[in-house]
Amino acid sequence: MRIRRSFPILLAVALVIAAVALTVVLRKHAPPEPARLLPAADGFAYIDLQWMRRANITGELPPVPHDPDYERFINATGFQFERDLDEAAIAVHYSESISAAVPGQPNEARFSEVFVGKIQGERFRAYLSNLSRSVETYHAVDIYSIPVEDRTVRVAILGVDTVAASNYPDPVVIRGIVDRSRKLASPFGGPALLRQYYPQVPFGSLAWTIFRIKPQTDRAEPIPNNLSFLFARPAVVVASVRYIRALHLRAVAFTGSDEEAQHLTEQLSTFLNLFHAVDPTTTPTATDADVKAIFDSLRVEQQNDRALRTAAVPVGFIRKALAEAPTALQSPAAPTPPPVQKKSSKQRR
Repeated sequence: MRIRRSFPILLAVALVIAAVALTVVLRKHAPPEPARLLPAADGFAYIDLQWMRRANITGELPPVPHDPDYERFINATGFQFERDLDEAAIAVHYSESISAAVPGQPNEARFSEVFVGKIQGERFRAYLSNLSRSVETYHAVDIYSIPVEDRTVRVAILGVDTVAASNYPDPVVIRGIVDRSRKLASPFGGPALLRQYYPQVPFGSLAWTIFRIKPQTDRAEPIPNNLSFLFARPAVVVASVRYIRALHLRAVAFTGSDEEAQHLTEQLSTFLNLFHAVDPTTTPTATDADVKAIFDSLRVEQQNDRALRTAAVPVGFIRKALAEAPTALQSPAAPTPPPVQKKSSKQRR
């Protein structure tokens, strides 16, 4: 009788343990939710500022004067990036991909972002409404179209703490983000490139990036694709940052062949040897113990069709660099909205 009575309890406990274990396993292999909301793209980046603040990686930062435009943004929205932003996920759309989908677009990359933080909804909506050229209501979510130079930035408030933005020329991209935000969170969601390579991101990474390398491109692309001179064939690079008493940097290039990985490893090793061969007396920071530790920690190795590069950055170096950085570098980039004329009552309708 005792066995019969205790069996349901034991079964319930076993189910709870199994559910927790399954959640941990899925979380390990599933991208963070802000990244899963992003559209298909050629590159992705993510940063968790909330955990960085908890780990106190940067230490106590000195007060920094704000750019006038940024100060106006803070006064209007109550949102301060360095204080209130918790997570940021960014998708990079290369110009080649945009031209294939939307012909006749400028030869430049575009971006889609999802931000999570402490947002004052009413103030933020009022700010966006004053800047926007038009407002589209899509599935009960307002999408604000804001003209910036020769493009349109579309912004949508997805929830009490989440905002999405995109300057992709087709509004279907921001609508897709809205659609995904209205579905139940799934660890199997997200763009194909992200789902395929996110398992290669070390568990517990505070920041990471996944992007395609397209060699011999003549188009204007963001910085990652400017590394294409190292690659003879297309590849995917997965880079990450973890905090374990120091910041551990790791970058893996998935080249598709052992020969290409060997070629890339040899090139990176050559650059590394050049750094080590520099005369210490010619480098002002060579006597700094933290800088020396960074250079000593640099490693390059080949693992089959992968080229792996690692390094460790002492926290003391980061705090010292931020404390001694010029004021202009410490101040975050300020939003630069275009001059907006007051809307007539007809336009507001």
